[in-house]
Amino acid sequence: MEPVVIIIICCVLLGAIVGLLAGMLGIGGGLIIVPVLSYLLVHTLGMTTETVMPVAIATSLSTIIFTSMSSAFAHYRLGNIQKNIVLFTGIGIAVGAILGAQIASRISGELLKDIFAVLVMLIAAQMIFGKQKTSDNTATRFSLAAVGSGTGLISALMGIGGGALLVPALVWFRVNVRSAIGGAALCGLVIALFGTASFVITGWDAPDVPQYSLGYVYLPAMAGIVTTSMITANIGAKLGQKVNVRVLKAMLACLLVLVSIRMILGIE
Repeated sequence: MEPVVIIIICCVLLGAIVGLLAGMLGIGGGLIIVPVLSYLLVHTLGMTTETVMPVAIATSLSTIIFTSMSSAFAHYRLGNIQKNIVLFTGIGIAVGAILGAQIASRISGELLKDIFAVLVMLIAAQMIFGKQKTSDNTATRFSLAAVGSGTGLISALMGIGGGALLVPALVWFRVNVRSAIGGAALCGLVIALFGTASFVITGWDAPDVPQYSLGYVYLPAMAGIVTTSMITANIGAKLGQKVNVRVLKAMLACLLVLVSIRMILGIE
């Protein structure tokens, strides 16, 4: 069987799993897509760690464009989008996402792999132990832009939507939880759009990218993941109302830590 066919089939299955988990737990699929896709591309196309990480991260970001559209529209209809929050956070996120993609395209694949693994561990710890706390500080234009810039940069480095980072940060600045979640959904789309565009530009003439790529975005994998994730996300959202989400989130966090350790030790 052709390697590209194997990748598409595996990514269809990956998309189904990612969609379910995203729907149930509200996590970004990039935390799962990047390590799995990295392993898949290394062992099917013979890519090296040095070249596979930008491709996996860029491809993950590209899938978020599609999945975040429906989420953002749903929150808009529910009235969870505050224009001032989205505007100033979105400006910061656009700048941060472009910078993050540029950095990810220029540093070594080994270093990028280790950065991703460490940041995943921190997010996993937040999932298990973190609590949404508020401070005495209210959100200003500057603080929203600063939070957005940091979120955009880290998210583009990791290939994630940024909700796990942005929601607690906005809540800290006394933004209503529903508005924070709605804003994060729309800002995830901004991260994906600007981050993906930057990866396409920087990877346009990059050597050793797989065939059927647009810059660093590997189109067969993107298509496979999007095909099923957009369907199973709705199923996951319904299942999330019936299962113990806290237990599932703790189990997933532990799995992410194990995956991160494996990435640090090597994915080849």
